[in-house]
Amino acid sequence: MAQKDAAGLGATIRAWRERLSPAAAGLPSGPGRRAAGLRREELAERAGLSVDYVVRLEQGRATAPSAQVVGALAHALHLSGAEREHLHRMAGLAPPDAGPVPDRLPPGVRRVLDRLGDVAVAVFAADWQMIWWNPGWAALLGDPAAVPPRLRNFARERFPVGPEPVRISRWPVATDDAEQSDLAVVSDLRRATGRFPHDARLAALVRELTAGNAGFARLWASGTVAAHREDRKVVRHPDVGSVEVDCDVLTDGDSELKIVILTPSPGTADAARFHRALAQCEAGTAASAPHLAPDAPGTPADASSATDAVSSR
Repeated sequence: MAQKDAAGLGATIRAWRERLSPAAAGLPSGPGRRAAGLRREELAERAGLSVDYVVRLEQGRATAPSAQVVGALAHALHLSGAEREHLHRMAGLAPPDAGPVPDRLPPGVRRVLDRLGDVAVAVFAADWQMIWWNPGWAALLGDPAAVPPRLRNFARERFPVGPEPVRISRWPVATDDAEQSDLAVVSDLRRATGRFPHDARLAALVRELTAGNAGFARLWASGTVAAHREDRKVVRHPDVGSVEVDCDVLTDGDSELKIVILTPSPGTADAARFHRALAQCEAGTAASAPHLAPDAPGTPADASSATDAVSSR
């Protein structure tokens, strides 16, 4: 059977097998050898699998190998850490020994953020813990520094627990499709639990929201998966009036950071109101310095309030 999916599990295993030289695998490579990489029989022997099973994997007839099989293949194929994670994900498995949810800005992400200009931007960790925001965000939505660091979590805002709801946004915000937004947040947390299965902060958050918010518990139990789509929001700013903005969510693939960008349509009254709010912020009527997670590149000396931007684990 020919391999149909050139990017699928079987084709990827075959590509890795064919790139691994016999010498790198500790095998002789005589002059009569036609295969540049490992033969299927050699991979099967090194991984402790049957040749038939390797054939079925590469042909796409076996699509759900166990974690033990995936680990054996990764070892036999000399995969890097990133490749090992990719193999686990293609097999529908959580990568082994995943560390905690990253809550630092990689230098590349920070460079992109610094070039975004006059827009409202915030960065959230995989568990929707807020770790960075810029002056535009503080101007449009109010400065999150007033919120206790542990509570700066968008999932807590969407699914409040207890009589005093958490509000990262200081002003009311209406969204076009609140149900879809809720589904996307729950899906993000579900994906994060697979990506970071040993993260204590994430596990505690899911337990708290499941026990304390019926809406979250319902969506979590349903197993529904939803993706972030383009959204429109209206921010009820107390000084400049209502500001309608587009909301786009970008994800950094390695760390699952979520970059939330709010932009008014250029040349509109909404854009004018946003820039008035930003001018107020820059004039000192609101917080004007970017807030960074500790040790993030370029942390200003006066960003002391950001030192506690993420909770201790």
